[in-house]
Amino acid sequence: MTTSIARMNLVLHGVEDFRIARGDTLDAPHFTQQDRLATFDVVLANPPYSIKRWNRDAWQSDVWGRNTLGTPPQGRADYAFFQHILASLDARTGRCVILFPHGVLFRQEERDMRRKLIESDQLDCMLGLGPNLFFNSPMEACVVICRTSKPPERQGRVLFIDAVNEIARERAYSFLKLEHQQRIADAYHRFADQPGFCHVAEQDSIATNGHSLSIPLYVKRHEHNAEAGNSEDRRTLREVWDDWEDEGRVFWQQMDALLDTLDGIIADQPDSNAKSHSSMRRARCPTTET
Repeated sequence: MTTSIARMNLVLHGVEDFRIARGDTLDAPHFTQQDRLATFDVVLANPPYSIKRWNRDAWQSDVWGRNTLGTPPQGRADYAFFQHILASLDARTGRCVILFPHGVLFRQEERDMRRKLIESDQLDCMLGLGPNLFFNSPMEACVVICRTSKPPERQGRVLFIDAVNEIARERAYSFLKLEHQQRIADAYHRFADQPGFCHVAEQDSIATNGHSLSIPLYVKRHEHNAEAGNSEDRRTLREVWDDWEDEGRVFWQQMDALLDTLDGIIADQPDSNAKSHSSMRRARCPTTET
């Protein structure tokens, strides 16, 4: 069904030069050249989120050499798809943009793979998006941008962009307006700090945070300093609310990661009922609009 929709979409948009393959990317990749993976200048991907049943044993000795960061846990294959994409990039001109759930940024069981990814210096930018941008899902997603060969001014550093508030909502739909898209693009190309919106972090700073890539750790909405000798909190109600939301986002993202882990454990039980955790996740924190 997905491949048929993809073909129809391309035809409707006047694209005739394309190749679509249907199959299991992790077990038997289709885009190959002789005994190697085919490589590309650009890869845009929205891999399946945290699939729980996949051939982890085969990945440990992957014949295509994709497991350069390590073997992901059985309960989620996000970093398997991630490594497949990295292995499919041209060594000189390769760039990728991947849509992921936020859990890949901070889950403890994937920490060592994140460390290797950061140390490889392919990670270019972490972009956090607002909620409700995808049909039937209130979740916030993130966009991970990597480059196999970063320009000198970006080497050893990662750009974090918190675009959670760059969103418009009309009727039942949430979307990015052109001005939201432009602000994000400008921040990416400028590659400089912008308080409350983006921050350039050195690898040492990320290591200090346990190689967590959780965006609110690096992009703070406000910094408040009490006057010398006066500890009175001079923040406005709006500022207090924003700070509370920031702290809550980190907490609930960590809770999402915990629920993912529990889902994986329950899914492995023969008499499991995984729906209970998914329902709890949707109900655990109401979305606020300002």
